[in-house]
Amino acid sequence: MGGVSEPLIRWFEQYRRLLPFRQEPSAYHIWISEIMLQQTRVSAALPYYERFVVELPDPAALAACEPDRLRKLWQGLGYYSRAANLQKAAGILCDRYGGELPADYDALRALPGIGDYTAGAIASIAFGIPVPAVDGNVLRVFARLTNDDSDITRPETKRAITRLVMEEMPRDRPGAYNEALMELGALVCLPNGAPRCGECPLAGQCAGRAAGRAETLPNKPPKPAKTVVPVTVALITGPRGVLLQRRPAKGLLAGLWQPPAFEADHPLTREELDARLRALGLAVRWTGTLPPARHVFTHRVWQLSGFCAASGQEVLSGSFVWADLPALEREYSVPSAFSAYVSEGKIREKQEENARILT
Repeated sequence: MGGVSEPLIRWFEQYRRLLPFRQEPSAYHIWISEIMLQQTRVSAALPYYERFVVELPDPAALAACEPDRLRKLWQGLGYYSRAANLQKAAGILCDRYGGELPADYDALRALPGIGDYTAGAIASIAFGIPVPAVDGNVLRVFARLTNDDSDITRPETKRAITRLVMEEMPRDRPGAYNEALMELGALVCLPNGAPRCGECPLAGQCAGRAAGRAETLPNKPPKPAKTVVPVTVALITGPRGVLLQRRPAKGLLAGLWQPPAFEADHPLTREELDARLRALGLAVRWTGTLPPARHVFTHRVWQLSGFCAASGQEVLSGSFVWADLPALEREYSVPSAFSAYVSEGKIREKQEENARILT
């Protein structure tokens, strides 16, 4: 190929977004931003990033953070295992590297939650190490540039594109080059539709555009259908707030808080839900029906439904707590899967309704 890096970096310097982690590009800031941006849009991640680095400004603070507080800071971003891996990696940094990210690709790659792409991004942008950072944006850009219809989900295709990325990389500016490729894919060489070829600094050398195939590339097989799982929720409120249950320490949404909820092969009836609660030592008065809701995960879809209830029960055992509204806002991380049911307005409304029932 040849001649990719110079026009690409010139374009990047003129049109790049002024993002906060680019204003102060420390290795720590780059690491946090890259982990947050996995499976998350930039616009959605930015408020979380800014709060996170203010409260946890370095690996030592991250390693020492209470896990519940960390989950609360992450609440709404999803994929909570990312936060757990950040904290595990921060502990290793404090134990082995003096609380700093190492200027070494292999050492970065060995940290929990850091794969090839993230290690390459940190190493090249923060430390100027000439290594690739190949994500979906970069795969798409190079598939179109080379008019390559190989399946980009196959390891051999990624290896071939990575070799091309390295052939074009300027050894004196690897970070700017990698960022420019990512930015081009995010702003111009768009997925799922027509790329903005008129704005692309590489349009003149794009073989996919010349062949009239840019819009149909890259080649990627359709994703398999997600498993649909019925989940029945009990939204129980009382004088002390809303009843929350801690999820198991491992698995989906590990360690987060939720209203009592049950997966089954069908939506539970009120009688079935009541029996499940009584088996846990919970007695309630049913007050209404929850509207249906839906939450999409990577490999499954929750179809949510359920019932509202009131309870004045004070002593609970196991993983249950009563959370008043200030505590719900401050302490308890409730995943967005339950946002249709658990919010300040909804809980306050249910408490007012249930106060009349319990008196």
